[in-house]
Amino acid sequence: MNATQVKAADERVLHTSALRKLLSRPELGSVVGAIAVFVFFAFLADSFLRATSLSTVLYAASTIGIMAVPVALLMIGGEFDLSAGVMVTSSALVSSMFSYQMTANVWVGVGVSLLVTLAIGAFNGFMLTRTKLPSFIITLGTFLMLTGLNLGFTKLIDGTVSTKSIADMEGFPSAHDVFASTITVGGVGFKVTILWWFALVAVASWILLRTRAGNWIFAVGGNKDAARAVGVPVTRTKIGLYMGVGLGAWISGQHLLFSYDVVQSGEGVGNELIYIIAAVIGGCLITGGYGSAVGSAVGAFIFGMTSKGIVFAEWNPDWFKFFLGAMLLLATLLNAWVRKRAEATK
Repeated sequence: MNATQVKAADERVLHTSALRKLLSRPELGSVVGAIAVFVFFAFLADSFLRATSLSTVLYAASTIGIMAVPVALLMIGGEFDLSAGVMVTSSALVSSMFSYQMTANVWVGVGVSLLVTLAIGAFNGFMLTRTKLPSFIITLGTFLMLTGLNLGFTKLIDGTVSTKSIADMEGFPSAHDVFASTITVGGVGFKVTILWWFALVAVASWILLRTRAGNWIFAVGGNKDAARAVGVPVTRTKIGLYMGVGLGAWISGQHLLFSYDVVQSGEGVGNELIYIIAAVIGGCLITGGYGSAVGSAVGAFIFGMTSKGIVFAEWNPDWFKFFLGAMLLLATLLNAWVRKRAEATK
């Protein structure tokens, strides 16, 4: 074989390797879907491409994406959390009621809320690993308990289904700046939740791709018994993943509280399904062991584009759930096709 033939062979190997690497990316299908959704609404809604519209879309995506990131990591680890939606509300209620009732600086309530949500996550993980029950059952029970506690404690302490305003309390302005402020760039306002979202995606991607904990997450999601056999701390990993969901719920809950300074105790029910949908659209498998943090961000971005694109196109918003369900099915089918193509190139 002469030099020209060797070079051609090397280029073929490089091309095949690059293709295999591309097809193996969990978020490939969601990226293709995001481009399609973007082009779709760009043609149908003239206002969709405005900078202010982009800000609105990113904000809608961030409110889902902050929770979709830890939920995606949990799904990669092979588990679900049906309590994630109401846990966000629990986080906000604890901060508000503790600060108001104790007449403390609101940052004290924020700190207590962090401890509470991490404890709820640890409880879910502990119960899962100790009882061996499916995560569906464990977190469904937590969902029902938190739903009742949110309503019961709010009515018991405040006498209504919503908390008292804490807008005039010490520490509120600084907490609002951290969790609910607006940053102006080029004359367009962007919510600080977008920065929280991007930061979580970056940290989660680093954990998954660059740390030993990331290897553990993929291992326990793929086959927890095999992972345990080679020394992976399965119990600690699963508890840590549920605590990660608690951390996301804390951030989202503080944004909810400091955006409006009062919280309705019944909020959050049903949002857990949206977080799971965003993760699945982003490439996470229901069976675990596959997915990415970037994919969950793309899934949340698709959610944001669809929810606001329908408004910009002046369609009836009642169609939103239909489009969301259609995207879920299409994304799942596309992800399955991508995986088969990736396996075929090996």
